[in-house]
Amino acid sequence: MTDFSPDFRPGRRRFLASAAAAALAAGALPRGALAQAGRLVVSNWGGDWNDNIVAALERPAFGETGPEIVHDLAPVAERKTRLLAERRLPRSSVDVSWLSDSDAFEMDQQGVLEELDYSRLPNAAALQQKLTAPYYIPAIFGAVCLLYNPEKISTPPTSFADLWNPAYAGRVGLMDQIYFNYIYAASLAAGGTMSDVAPAFAKLLEMKEAVQPRIYPSHQALAAAFQSGEIWISANYSARGRQWQADGLALELAFPEEGGIAISFGAGIPKKAANRDAAYAYLDAMLAPEAMAGIARATHYAVSTTDAALRPEEREALAFSDAQVEGLNFVDYAYAAENDSEWLEWWNREFKA
Repeated sequence: MTDFSPDFRPGRRRFLASAAAAALAAGALPRGALAQAGRLVVSNWGGDWNDNIVAALERPAFGETGPEIVHDLAPVAERKTRLLAERRLPRSSVDVSWLSDSDAFEMDQQGVLEELDYSRLPNAAALQQKLTAPYYIPAIFGAVCLLYNPEKISTPPTSFADLWNPAYAGRVGLMDQIYFNYIYAASLAAGGTMSDVAPAFAKLLEMKEAVQPRIYPSHQALAAAFQSGEIWISANYSARGRQWQADGLALELAFPEEGGIAISFGAGIPKKAANRDAAYAYLDAMLAPEAMAGIARATHYAVSTTDAALRPEEREALAFSDAQVEGLNFVDYAYAAENDSEWLEWWNREFKA
């Protein structure tokens, strides 16, 4: 599926193994872990996303005597292409790869990712079981939910169906890049499922006629539309809503009665990783309470573990209730992979036109 992962800035594409890079990122494994020698190549998105992971996880967790951490930073499509090409080689050039849940599923189906040995990940005992996968460790998760301007909408929305409210004609904003999430939302609002979105297409055409939604090319453009009052309501990732709240936008989040649409980001280990021991130590360090708290603060996502070292007010601001977690709608990855290109063609031809 298309890459809707953390923002990537081409101007900061590579963090190479120069002396300065090694001085910044090299370090010792967390206390109690074996100190692994050599290089650990971590494949990740760039920009602020990677800066946050370095600050919240890698610098605090790794001291001065561990492996040299080298970052391979690129958009996920480029990184997945490299992983696929290297299946034929004796060794992968990557030891740890950060991926979204859907990208991790795709790489697992292509035989790229190792089935993880959870006995080597003691901190994984705190993972929320609903989020786990045999080939991928989720670090953070969120959900597509409703975002609205409380100064314009006094009664909080309760359902994805509120996006069809004719009272909001001309004030509904959608983001082009996450078109598939609107297909899922329309399916749920129309009585469909995540594995059968057939009802979504007629439902979205109803939206087009009823409210003339405005479609924006990026998260930033959508936020600007909220800021200017051009739109009053949207559906987007919970973390984006919390980020924009922190930035001062007049914005509230509402969890839809149909359940939010889940998304997570985390990491896996390629089967042919050269430094597997250090890779396991990295994943376990990622799940440590302090690292989880730092990642949550930096990204505004909820964490996948139950023991993150967050203050009560931070946990309340970022976490989902047990009922909301239980009600999350998870993507049927195989179904989505089979149909995504057709959905995108329909979106461009029928909905955007």
